[in-house]
Amino acid sequence: MPRLYREAPLNGIWEGSGNVICLDILRTLQRSPESGQLFLAELELAKGCVPAFDRSLATLQTALSSPVQQGQARLLCEQMAAGLQASLLIRFAPTAVFELFCETRLNVAAGMAYGTLPNRASIGELLERAG
Repeated sequence: MPRLYREAPLNGIWEGSGNVICLDILRTLQRSPESGQLFLAELELAKGCVPAFDRSLATLQTALSSPVQQGQARLLCEQMAAGLQASLLIRFAPTAVFELFCETRLNVAAGMAYGTLPNRASIGELLERAG
């Protein structure tokens, strides 16, 4: 057991679950190119509601239109995850929630750390929804 805990930090560096997921996604996209198109079709259900989402969707469309290299896998997977989250929030969450998510997670300049929100964020609405 002590050895497992000592080696646990290595999982995030080399062949940890994040790397394996990225490689699985790349493998799926390579073996089944239509899977990328199906993924984009799911995201397109939310198109036209939030400009930041539409820009993010266009970036993903470009990225998925050509073969992805392993060195780009983590960034692509992050963008895919954020895009899917945004699409679902746009379609099913209150406006204040999806607007704030799109502004803070799809806009690189906003900061990706959780809790990094703009001053104008409606914290009360978010806390009320979480409660």
